[in-house]
Amino acid sequence: MPRKFQSKGLKKQKKSYSGKKKTHTFKVQAMIHYKTQQILSLCTSRGAVHDFELFKRNLNQIPFGAFILADKGYQGIYVLYPNSLLPLKAKRHCKLDPELKIYNQEINKRRIGIEHVFGSLKTFKIFAERYRNRGKRLGLRFNLIAGIYNLELSKK
Repeated sequence: MPRKFQSKGLKKQKKSYSGKKKTHTFKVQAMIHYKTQQILSLCTSRGAVHDFELFKRNLNQIPFGAFILADKGYQGIYVLYPNSLLPLKAKRHCKLDPELKIYNQEINKRRIGIEHVFGSLKTFKIFAERYRNRGKRLGLRFNLIAGIYNLELSKK
C-alpha cells in the first residue's frame, strides 16, 4: 500500500536525484577556448551522470579538428576523440614515475587557465552556492551568465 503513495510523487524527482550524493544534483559541462578563454558551448544534465557520459552525448558540438584538454574524469576519451590530451592516473597501490608526474604537470599547466574561468564564473553566487531555483531553468541561467562573462571578456 505505501508503494503506490510513494511512487506517485517521486517520479519527477528521480530524474535529478543522485544516490551517491544523497541529494538532487545538476551537472554543467563547458567548452572553453584555450587562448581567448571564451565559453564556446555548455551542456547540462540532471542527476547522477558521469562526465564522460555527458561528453559522449554532446560529441557533435565539438568543432571539427578541435584539440581537447580534459581532466582525469575522462579516461578513455582517446578512443572516441583521438585529438585529445589528459593526465595519466596512477594505478591502485602504485605511484606514478617521476617522468609521468612531469607529463601530468605540463598538461595541468595548460589547463589552469580553464580552471580560472570556472573560478571567475563563481563570482556569480548562483554557481558558488546551492542552486535554489527551478531545475528546468539551470541551462538557461548558465547560458545567460556565460554570455555576460564573454561580454565582459571582450571589453577587456
